[in-house]
Amino acid sequence: MSIMEVKNVGYTYDNRRKVLRGINVQMEQGKLYAILGPSGCGKTTLLSLIGGLDSPTSGQILFEDQDIAKTGLSDHRKNHVSFIFQAYNLIDYLNPKENVALTSKLPPLPILERLGLTKEEAKRNVLKLSGGQQQRVAIARALASEAPVILADEPTGNLDEDTARDITEILKESAHKMNKCVVVVTHSNELAKQADVICRLKRGELQVLDRISDTPKARNGRRGR
Repeated sequence: MSIMEVKNVGYTYDNRRKVLRGINVQMEQGKLYAILGPSGCGKTTLLSLIGGLDSPTSGQILFEDQDIAKTGLSDHRKNHVSFIFQAYNLIDYLNPKENVALTSKLPPLPILERLGLTKEEAKRNVLKLSGGQQQRVAIARALASEAPVILADEPTGNLDEDTARDITEILKESAHKMNKCVVVVTHSNELAKQADVICRLKRGELQVLDRISDTPKARNGRRGR
């Protein structure tokens, strides 16, 4: 049974430029989904709609069969989803431990250390960390959340190859061991190859693939499996 469903969703910028056209996909807990596509194709827009940061021009976003526009976008953002933003969106006057503590009652240090930060770095103001370190804090904050859905926008984009591999494994574990629904927007074929479901957004339509090199399984990604 799906936890998230994108149902015939369309999105238009400024009532002129149609970015998404009748997107249909269902997403389940316990799976890692990767959405591929060229820059500017609408991947981040789709992620924002799933997360309740914006509303579709047409169609519905459902969480557990309930339209999030009717149950409340703020409630959806607060209780159902956690974000890994490409721009980090950390609270800049707090340290990493304090940023992570905002989303979880669990001790923040273990997850930060697992993502490669030292105890000393975890106590520094986030503005004194490198971009890669800030990205790890953003990932730790999302992983520590109790929300059942994780939405990640290029989570390995600013990380070295070894760290990117580690982050990919942690995202997989979040899906397979913690039973989260993990949805990742990425340019990385290596990350996408580790996903349970690979989607490609092209000309406003979402295509579900068996493998990265495959032709689409079904036009518009009618089933997320």
